[in-house]
Amino acid sequence: MRILVTGGAGYIGSHTVRALLAREHDVWVYDSLVHGHRAAVPADRLIVGDLRDADALDHALLIHRIEAVVHFAAYCYVGESVTDPGKYYQNNVANTLTLFERMRRHAVNRLVFSSTCATYGTPKTIPITEDTPQRPINPYGRTKLIVEFAMADYATAYGWGCTALRYFNAAGAAPDGLIGEDHEPETHLIPLVIQAAMKKRPHVAIFGTDYPTADGTCIRDYIHVDDLALAHALALERTTPGAFQAFNLGTGRGYSVREVIRTVEAVSGLPVPAREEPRRAGDPAELVAAPGKAARDLGWKPKYIELEQIVQTAWNWHRTHPNGFIA
Repeated sequence: MRILVTGGAGYIGSHTVRALLAREHDVWVYDSLVHGHRAAVPADRLIVGDLRDADALDHALLIHRIEAVVHFAAYCYVGESVTDPGKYYQNNVANTLTLFERMRRHAVNRLVFSSTCATYGTPKTIPITEDTPQRPINPYGRTKLIVEFAMADYATAYGWGCTALRYFNAAGAAPDGLIGEDHEPETHLIPLVIQAAMKKRPHVAIFGTDYPTADGTCIRDYIHVDDLALAHALALERTTPGAFQAFNLGTGRGYSVREVIRTVEAVSGLPVPAREEPRRAGDPAELVAAPGKAARDLGWKPKYIELEQIVQTAWNWHRTHPNGFIA
């Protein structure tokens, strides 16, 4: 299949590009490099471009005879989405609709979308199934949900095969250590804890110690980035014309902030300085996926189940790439 991966030079996108190439798809990466990294993808597969540039999208879709799109290109910092919602609605919604219209112009009707468990907001029950009401509590989550609504409408009106993958907490790095997580600023817990262990930051903050959990800290479902990448490939190969589908991607296991810190200490052999701070507004006590639908309908099963396995790959990447993709 001839595939365009928007935002493919980012963290999850670059791992998905590798997975698609390994399955012998003809893959092209379309990325502005605002947050992505040129070194994360094959140079001869990279098209530097912005979703706002409809002419560049036209050219990429036409010249490479694209048959399907995997759409990652989005801003994804929750806090920033609260303080600058216009930036998020423009990029995550308006620019995505530009992409959709250019896809329609060139009869590209297969789409897999990088969505998020943030569309669920603060769920009333755990684990979270695909039928859990979607009530996002921040602009980031709302922009992702709006795109899901658009996908469902395009599937109905134009016969597209559309799949939204709602991730839980992406983590880890490629086992061969060639690509991994490199964000600026970094907001994900596991790399923050690793950076504290490496003395690249003075401490890691524990936001809230009075949650109704076993140790008082938030619980999250950590899913390895290579497992996410495989899910995208499977979803793309199983799109159904005229149908919108959504899947939760997680392991079904939850780990607390303190458990993550202890695991990084065990894997690295280094102490992690931590500082307890007040809760952050909008942080649910627990977010854990019910991944049964993806297992049943996509044949997807995470390879990395234990937190230690995930942290080990992340530690290997950060230890060998202390400055990320910068040599």
